[in-house]
Amino acid sequence: MPINKPAKTDYKIIDLISNRWSPRAFAEKDVPKDILRPLFEAARWAASCNNSQPWRYIIAQKENTDQFSKALSCFNENNQKWAKNAPVLGFVCAYQLMAGDRKSRTNFYDTGMAMAQFTLQALEHDLYIHQAGGILIEEVRKEYSIPDDVDIVCGFGLGYQGEADILPEVLAERELQERIRNPIEDFVFTETYNNKFK
Repeated sequence: MPINKPAKTDYKIIDLISNRWSPRAFAEKDVPKDILRPLFEAARWAASCNNSQPWRYIIAQKENTDQFSKALSCFNENNQKWAKNAPVLGFVCAYQLMAGDRKSRTNFYDTGMAMAQFTLQALEHDLYIHQAGGILIEEVRKEYSIPDDVDIVCGFGLGYQGEADILPEVLAERELQERIRNPIEDFVFTETYNNKFK
């Protein structure tokens, strides 16, 4: 049975944001290409500095075993324990340059905006994403021939939610834990940094 963990918010927010969380348990169910394409369309329309659109994605679907094995090998050992169950694995990259070969100061930020839209669009199709910083950066760069002017941001698993009991015990426990967040006062300031907005 899928786990519902809507955020316990202090203020009303839209359901897509409230229901977004990062499960590690994925069902054995392929994600059709015609479902994947709207996710990338959502990313495509994210805002970016000077419309530079620095986001780049590499994906591997489980149905292509060679591609999937290559992608899985680029996750660290701990993340492979759950990533092996996802029907789609991917890597998010950020191109460093804008028009005129000017270095972008916001390529990570802009790529994060695209990934946020990708993630929310996924929920429209009952798909969940677990993003992972625990990837082997140099392996990703080598295996996918990623040039030096492209930053590797993170990896991710994408799929339909599965049962917690398919995970190793420690991860299964984390799957069921309550979601928590810092209060707004911890990160919104006024007048000077660390002067809490009340």
